[in-house]
Amino acid sequence: MTYGVRISCIVEGEIMSEQGWSEFLKAEDLKDWVVLHGGPTAVFRTESLEKAAKLAQSIAQIPGLDGTHAQITIVSKRLTVRLTREVWRIEAEHIEVARAISEIAVSLGAVAEPHQVQEVQVAISAKPDSIDLGFWRAVLGYEPMQGDNAIDPLGNSSTVWMQELDEKKSLKHAMHIDVSVSKELAAERVAAAVKAGGIIVDESHAPASWILADRSGNKVCIAAWPDGAVDPLDL
Repeated sequence: MTYGVRISCIVEGEIMSEQGWSEFLKAEDLKDWVVLHGGPTAVFRTESLEKAAKLAQSIAQIPGLDGTHAQITIVSKRLTVRLTREVWRIEAEHIEVARAISEIAVSLGAVAEPHQVQEVQVAISAKPDSIDLGFWRAVLGYEPMQGDNAIDPLGNSSTVWMQELDEKKSLKHAMHIDVSVSKELAAERVAAAVKAGGIIVDESHAPASWILADRSGNKVCIAAWPDGAVDPLDL
């Protein structure tokens, strides 16, 4: 099983291009941004809740942002901006939008905190003929984004991704957690997990991803591949 990695993407029978994702990773002047499973994301620290709200208002006025899947969240003095809800939905236009947001943040005295950017995703695995994505969307009150996932329409809870199990495996179903972080932070997060008693199950894909487990065997994938970390097995 390959945790936390989605190479192909199908939406209503249509394969999505990876071009937007690739172009965003190569673009300059985007040091504030981290690409997660849910797309380009930035966290900005302000001096107060009021200033965070002012920053949100200014960002919302950027042309073309309204009506998209962009998400702005404020918690106390921190504001998080996510440009999409899915890595494969990144488009060339997002590069200029990200730059504009960073410029606005600087002008209002906000400080980018890329080390705070992360996303937690629930991966539910099943054999191809037993995947029941409709059930999970219904029971969670979630909406479709891609053909293999479900998202919280309010953006408050983790995305659910359906992962196909190999038909040859005896395992019929499973769950694990995916945590996507910046490529600069991934190894540090793995080290912290190990220090807290975690076990490295598989590091053959590092620094793109690691599979860890707690003492009971519950698995989690630390993923940095969305942010451009290279899988050595792909070289």
